[in-house]
Amino acid sequence: MNTTQTQNKPDVQINRRHFLAGAGGLTFAIGLSEGLITGAFAQSNDSKSSLSAWVTIGFDDTITIMTPTGEMGQGTLTSLPLILAEELDADWSRVKPEYAPPNPQIFGNPNPLLNGGQASLASIAVTGYFTKMRVAGAQARRILMDAVAQKWNVPLSELSTEPSTVVHASSGRKIRYGEIARFATMPTQAPKINPEDLKPVNRFRLIGNKSIGRLDVPSKVNGTAKYGIDVQVPGMVFASVLESPMEGAKPDFVYSADALDIPGVLQVLPLPFGVAVIGSTVEATRAGRNALKVQTTWNTSGVVAATFDSELAKPAYERHAKDPQAKPLDHFKRGDASTSLQSANKIIESSYWTEHCYHAQMEPMNCVAHVAADEKSAELWVGTQTAFLATVVAAGILKTTPDKIKINQQLIGGGFGRRIAADIVAQTVVIANAIKKPVKLILSREDDMAAARPRPMTYHRMQAALDPQGQLVGWHHRIVAENVDAIAAPPRFTARGGRDYIGWNGMDIEYYNVPNIMAEGVREVRGMRVQPLRGIGSGHNKFAVECFVDEVAIARNMDVLAMRLELTKQEPRAQAVLKAVAEMADWKKPRKGRALGLALAEYHGTFAAGIVEVSLNKSSGKIKVHQIWLTVDPGLVIQHDNVLAQLEGAAVYGLSLALIEELNIQKGAVVQSNFNDYPVFRMSDMPEIHTRIISSNAPPTGMGEIGVLPIAPAISNAIFQLTGKRLNHLPMSPKRVKKVIA
Repeated sequence: MNTTQTQNKPDVQINRRHFLAGAGGLTFAIGLSEGLITGAFAQSNDSKSSLSAWVTIGFDDTITIMTPTGEMGQGTLTSLPLILAEELDADWSRVKPEYAPPNPQIFGNPNPLLNGGQASLASIAVTGYFTKMRVAGAQARRILMDAVAQKWNVPLSELSTEPSTVVHASSGRKIRYGEIARFATMPTQAPKINPEDLKPVNRFRLIGNKSIGRLDVPSKVNGTAKYGIDVQVPGMVFASVLESPMEGAKPDFVYSADALDIPGVLQVLPLPFGVAVIGSTVEATRAGRNALKVQTTWNTSGVVAATFDSELAKPAYERHAKDPQAKPLDHFKRGDASTSLQSANKIIESSYWTEHCYHAQMEPMNCVAHVAADEKSAELWVGTQTAFLATVVAAGILKTTPDKIKINQQLIGGGFGRRIAADIVAQTVVIANAIKKPVKLILSREDDMAAARPRPMTYHRMQAALDPQGQLVGWHHRIVAENVDAIAAPPRFTARGGRDYIGWNGMDIEYYNVPNIMAEGVREVRGMRVQPLRGIGSGHNKFAVECFVDEVAIARNMDVLAMRLELTKQEPRAQAVLKAVAEMADWKKPRKGRALGLALAEYHGTFAAGIVEVSLNKSSGKIKVHQIWLTVDPGLVIQHDNVLAQLEGAAVYGLSLALIEELNIQKGAVVQSNFNDYPVFRMSDMPEIHTRIISSNAPPTGMGEIGVLPIAPAISNAIFQLTGKRLNHLPMSPKRVKKVIA
């Protein structure tokens, strides 16, 4: 690497395996003990008593409940403490949530997707922690009641609780939890809680209570909420990074003199991931970064992505989808799809494309890091979806252990999967360690986009087999795409033999009663930094699946709703959301100059159905969505209004992905640079959104992503009803629309 900089150039080394760990740590299988609360209970003599790792009772009746996930707008800072508070029988007005430290042994999510790991992703927080936090709350309540029974010398069976109060009905005595905390003796082992010891649903006081709002909303409304980008630390300097244009590219020549001449610029550091500019102000670092932009060259020798062009690669993707030598790996199988296709009376075929997409989170990537003088410990301030992974990555860089890394979790101004990868943490720790000062790194929007971890470009080959009676008897779905798990979760990629859980999610249409199904994937290796994006693989796979369901229905001369109801006879929850959304939208009502489209989706146990009403300006090619109807069955509802808010917000995200958002890649680099050439959905184009929750007895499931999934296929299906033309390529931009309807 050549550079004109000769001053302030430390010897910066970084282990690429640590730096590129990404979300690999998401699959760490950290064992959970049989007891859901581990370790001895602690008791303090100051102003509070710690009942467990999960909950602390203040002598002033304040109840602090640990939240093991980050808050990025999905509401877990409220919903998870609410679950524990329900079983604790807490006075909700006295509850204060606090971020749990990154400790998967205690705070890990038992959901099989994380297998005890601690992270915020995939809409599995509520479903994963539901029982665990209920048990923790019931254990804390039992400890309080045991303490009162001993002090008052009464049988435990004679005691009950009211909000934050233990009651002895026969004597009329009552005592607040804060008072109990002063004398309670903590057991060395957590009380055993059996399923029958937990509250029945009909006795819930907090869960499902429509009067309880989200705890983070008031501060976000009045402007007092603090995000990672707001953090200030004494002695802190600032940093910007001119990001490398692709994974593996390194700065080859850096002319830094112009940047160093800018007032406030302190240092220029060439690093494996780009060039960092250190300064006394944000403005100075931005100006320095811009001065470097046209004077820095990149070494791309041996870089896989350097030859990748997203448009030029399309013919190869299509060939690989049809190549009998492609050696696909199966994702989901039922029956014998190959035989059903070979013996079919009629075969229906179609194909679908989706482009790379950017997360487009409003808060750009940022982190503050302070590395200790001995370089063996550090403190971080960051909004992250994976706090534990951040400690692992930081520890790897400093060649220390994760317990030496303190994380101060911040509110997240949009995650959508982008804040799973710990690249911003790695960059900041490297810079802080090099300059020996606390540093705040903020990526500009341009560098955030240059460093995009996009949803992959995908090609889908779809085939369906009809028997002589016209029944759907076979289904074949092959996806061709880069493997997300290979980049984001290498241990899982290896353990699953190269199968892409993230990228292929949503191809497993088990809820559709088709006797023979084969869903499989062919891996492309193009060097892109692909990562999960809101809805993960279901975001592109449900587009292909639900559009193709419509194609099959039309080939069978069936109403598309009627065919879905036929295929879901064995799945009452799917039937319920379909019937409800059809009723809401008045499915059979004709619309002059407009048409309706329908789609069904299932995601990690949550069912949703969506109908959109669209019109089309044929001269401009612009699709106008006028109304959206969405129904959802998320099982037991923890917070009613938050479920609806998540459904509506996800629908807007889905609209943007369906109609506008597209990243183009040339020579391995992202072409777009900011929202001027990567537009997102605008308020002026917003449709009316109508939502309904369908009650069921299922356990609670996730809500953060399901609303994205029906939108794109429903729009495509509506346009077919309107024009007789099928839009098989996302996004459905005006240019593509005009080409199809011409």
